[in-house]
Amino acid sequence: MNDRAALDLLIAHGPLTRTRIGELTGLSKPTASQLLTRLEAAGLVRTTGSQSGRPGPNAVLYEVHPAAAHVVALSAGPTGIDAVVADITGAVVGTCRVEAEAVAEDVRHRTAQLVSEAVDGALREAGLGHEDLHCAVIGTPGAIDPHTGQLRYAPHLPGWHSRTLQADLAQVLGTRVFIENDVNLAAIAEQYEGAAQDHDDFVLAWLDEGVGAAIVLNGTLLRGATGGAGEIGYMPLPGAPLARGGARDWAGPDAGGGFQSQVSSPAVRDLAGGLPLAKALADEAVCDQVARMLATGLAAVVAVVDPELVVLSGAVAEAGGEALRERVEAELTGLALPRPLLRISDLDGDPILTGALRTALTQARDAVFDTT
Repeated sequence: MNDRAALDLLIAHGPLTRTRIGELTGLSKPTASQLLTRLEAAGLVRTTGSQSGRPGPNAVLYEVHPAAAHVVALSAGPTGIDAVVADITGAVVGTCRVEAEAVAEDVRHRTAQLVSEAVDGALREAGLGHEDLHCAVIGTPGAIDPHTGQLRYAPHLPGWHSRTLQADLAQVLGTRVFIENDVNLAAIAEQYEGAAQDHDDFVLAWLDEGVGAAIVLNGTLLRGATGGAGEIGYMPLPGAPLARGGARDWAGPDAGGGFQSQVSSPAVRDLAGGLPLAKALADEAVCDQVARMLATGLAAVVAVVDPELVVLSGAVAEAGGEALRERVEAELTGLALPRPLLRISDLDGDPILTGALRTALTQARDAVFDTT
C-alpha cells in the first residue's frame, strides 16, 4: 500500500524528494528511504537530478521510470484508425493514423491488419516494439456484449463483429486488448480531465456523425445487460421516424430514425440545406430548432437518470458552442423535473483517444505498480 501510494503521488505531482514523499504519505524518513530503494531496485522509479535552495546537501529527486511500461490507445471508425503510444507516466511517445480503404477480401483479417498497421506506425515513431506494450485499449462505435464478446449496434463496421476479433487482435499485437465503446471512453476523458472532474453522476451526450450517451453513476460507467446502455441514437421521439431494428444509415432525417435522425451532424447539415456544420448552427433559426430537438431527447434521459451534470460533446456541440448550450438549457426548463448543470466539453484533441489512453494507463498501473 505504501509503494502504490508513493507511485501514485509521483504520477500526480512529478518528481519529488524523499522528504516530500514522506510528508505526503505520512511515512517516516527511514520508511520512505526503504520504499524508494525497493522501488528503484524494481525498476519502477529512478533519480532525476536534485533540488537545491535549502540548507544542507541538495535533495535527490525521484520520478516514476517511464520505461516501466508502455501502452497503446486507439480510436477506430469507418474512415480509419488513430493510435497513440504512451509510457507509464502518460507521456505520448508515438502516434499514427491509418486510413481504411474499401476492401473486398476477408474483412476480419483486414480489420486486424489495419489495427496492426496503426500500432506498428506509432511504435516505430516511439522507437519501441510489440514486446514493450503492456496493453491496448481500442475505442469503437457500438458496444461489446459482455456475454458474447461481440460488437453490437455498429452495422457500419462489419469487420468488427467477429466473436474472435479480440483474441485475433491480442495475437497480432502480442499484448492484452480491451475494446470499449467510444462514447464511454469520451466520458472517461471528461471524468478525469474535462468538464465532469467534480461530478460522480453525469451524462455525456455525444453529438456527431452518430448520437449516443455515456451514463456515469457514483463514478462508475453504466453499461447495461448487453453493453448497450446509452444508445440514445435509436430512442424514439416526437417527429422522428422510428428506427425499428436499428437503422443502418444515419445520413439524415430521411435515411434513418430515432433521436439520431434529428440532431446528428448530417441531420443538422441537412436541416440547413447542406451548409457546413459551423455555418448551419450560426443560423439562429437552425440553432433554435436543433436546441428544441436536443432538449426533448435529453429530457427523457434526465427524467430517468437525474444526473448532476450533462456534458455536450462531439462535432455538433463544438460547432454550436455556448449559443447552443444556452438554448438547450432554456428549452429543458419544464421538460423534466431534474435540472442538471449543462456544459460544453472543453477537452483538447480527440476525447475518445484521451479516454482510451486513460483506461490503458489505469490497466497498466494497476498491474505494474502492484509490488506485492
